[in-house]
Amino acid sequence: MAVTHLTTVQDSNDEPGKGAVVELGRGVDSAAWRIQQLQHEARGMAREQTEAFARDLSALASRAAEIAGGGEAYAVGARELASRLAKELPPKAQLLRTLLSRED
Repeated sequence: MAVTHLTTVQDSNDEPGKGAVVELGRGVDSAAWRIQQLQHEARGMAREQTEAFARDLSALASRAAEIAGGGEAYAVGARELASRLAKELPPKAQLLRTLLSRED
């Protein structure tokens, strides 16, 4: 492990104390900018979650197809449900991807 050398720096009197309320000088313009930043960040996170959801639907469709084709090892009702899901989920996943592509 490398040894690093640290230099001490004296505290200036201009800095607020720990836990003090600090005015950041944000006016109306900077508040609006911050709101836009947060909205942009929220949209990005929503997109990521929707993309993950589409991937999950595709993976679930694959799993359903395996169960549907699994023969008598699976209960009849489970195979029928899995068969329907294997057919229904891929178009829904594709629809999500299409909706996301429209936002680009």
